[in-house]
Amino acid sequence: MISVIVPVLNEATAIAGTLEHVLALEGEYEIIVVDGGSTDETVAIASRYARVIPSQRGRALQMNLGAEEAKGDVLLFLHADTLLPREATPAIHAALADPSVVGGRFKVRLDHPGWRYRVIGFSINLRDRLVAGFTGDQAIFVRADVFHVLGGYGEMPLMEDLDFGRHMARAGKVARVPCYVITSARRWQKNGVIRTILLMWLLRLLFILGWPSSRLKKLYGETR
Repeated sequence: MISVIVPVLNEATAIAGTLEHVLALEGEYEIIVVDGGSTDETVAIASRYARVIPSQRGRALQMNLGAEEAKGDVLLFLHADTLLPREATPAIHAALADPSVVGGRFKVRLDHPGWRYRVIGFSINLRDRLVAGFTGDQAIFVRADVFHVLGGYGEMPLMEDLDFGRHMARAGKVARVPCYVITSARRWQKNGVIRTILLMWLLRLLFILGWPSSRLKKLYGETR
């Protein structure tokens, strides 16, 4: 069984569509929504589709809590504004048929039709292929036993996905499945395409150079 863990905070406009996509997939899934203190209708909406667990705010903390409650032998961490492809189930099983593979991630497209956003999606996938620096937008999945051996996500305010990806890569092969998740372009729309791209590259560089996650979070601001 695949356990889909969705950390949320005030995602009332997106969460229903995301969960409906999961429920339409073939195969056996459980969905665990971990709420970080939403003040909108997120919890009420999510409760129609899935089990909802209350948590303190913090994406890494929320994902770890969901993993503790999960019963599946595969954990998939899904952002509330990201849609899994219809072929997600066979793609995951095909990747994990290789016992040396500990987990994987999807390729990504943005949900905006504009050419700038197509270029952004292309650049994200190219960067992933060249430097293997994948992010949570790509719907990271991992064998549950490997996740627990690795100690889960580091409970840091930012870059927990890149940090966990490094640990996964040290534990075994990490698959890049040949299908796409569709994720929201709202971050780029809100803050501007060029500004957001430059900020993401700067944060990534500073993280590699060893800046503490708390300082990166202040630089990032409250946009996530």
